[in-house]
Amino acid sequence: MLDHARTNTVNARPPTLATRHIVYLIVSAAAPLSAMAGTVPLAFAFGNGAGVPAVFVLTGLVLLCFSASYAVIARRTGGQGGFYSAAAEGLGRPMGVISGYVAVCAYNLAAIGLLGAFGYFTSLVLADQGVHLSWWVCAAVGTVIVGWLGYRDIGAGARTVAAMLSGEIAILLALDIAVAVRDGVPSALPAASFAPHEMFDHGFGVSIMFAAISFIGFESAALYGREARDPRRSVVRATYIAVVLITAFYAFTSWVAVGALGAGNVRREAGRQLGDLFFTLADTYLGPIAGTAMEIMLCLSLFAATLALHSAANRYMQTLADDRLLPTPLAASHPRHSSPHRAGLVQTALNAVAVAGFALAGLDPYTGMTTTMLGLGTLGIVALQAVAALSVLGLARRSATVPWQRLAASVLGFAGLAAAFWLGVDNFALMSGS
Repeated sequence: MLDHARTNTVNARPPTLATRHIVYLIVSAAAPLSAMAGTVPLAFAFGNGAGVPAVFVLTGLVLLCFSASYAVIARRTGGQGGFYSAAAEGLGRPMGVISGYVAVCAYNLAAIGLLGAFGYFTSLVLADQGVHLSWWVCAAVGTVIVGWLGYRDIGAGARTVAAMLSGEIAILLALDIAVAVRDGVPSALPAASFAPHEMFDHGFGVSIMFAAISFIGFESAALYGREARDPRRSVVRATYIAVVLITAFYAFTSWVAVGALGAGNVRREAGRQLGDLFFTLADTYLGPIAGTAMEIMLCLSLFAATLALHSAANRYMQTLADDRLLPTPLAASHPRHSSPHRAGLVQTALNAVAVAGFALAGLDPYTGMTTTMLGLGTLGIVALQAVAALSVLGLARRSATVPWQRLAASVLGFAGLAAAFWLGVDNFALMSGS
């Protein structure tokens, strides 16, 4: 049994996170606006076009199966340790150790990738307003603010991402409503998106891959068990709520986008506009001011996602240090904020080195830093999700306490996640541009 209650990590204050706070953190990690503006156009253009909304629903069902199996482990581990504890509980300590190291690498890589995107897009948005700053300056400022919030009480980070999350969801819902009002509900929500011939059209596997990228971070609820008021219940609830919310939002908003563009035109238009697609729709249906607001909200969305993944990476580092798999000083919690402040400082330093390295090398922050780092991080996290689903099968071999429904969900979740991982590897050049 893994020990996460050593004296050097005992919280100095009572746990403060309720279920809603954990939901804010994990939905922010998925970055809804970033997924819509950055990932969905690629799925439209290179995937199955009008069938993308159905792919989001299918991916959400697979992740619900994963969540049902993950809940078995979370209740046994007290909602702590994430993939590290899940793999160790079901597959033994060696697999747990491997999973823990992979998780530290994957979450750090994903956070670095998002930081590059934040610097890149913030620089572009500021330039549109007449303020010219290099991407690395914006990324450096983001690094400092993320590090400062990560150093403090997790409640402060949760409130920050909640405010940003509300803004990005509000602007996308406003676009959805505007399309439905102007074009009519039947046109805004075309039945063709869920027709089998559209869903399984060529590019189906590519869309699955991009959908998996869009959900990254939803599983991180199990990292906040130390700071949750009722970890055995709130961690499981937050995971389920996050999957349902993300699935419904992604499927609905991408469905409305298909309606606005036309099912027969969506592939061509997305290929022509790519990252400008949703901003063009906002200009068309909500006006230029809304388009500018969406650009600003995209930067905030990327910041919130970076902060959420930064928090997740810190807690993995702290957990491994707690079990002496990383230097033990990293296991310390701040005496006042109860945050993994030393692990946070190390990750902030890693972010700063990455930004400086890419800037000095003259590499493009988006195609050189974001796509590659985020692509590698995504593959690692999807692989860990598959291992976590598999761990329930390992647990069932040793114990008869796993209900057959959870066991069936684990098999389905593992099959779907293993397929998503294979598709990610097979299409890595498309996913990362590298």
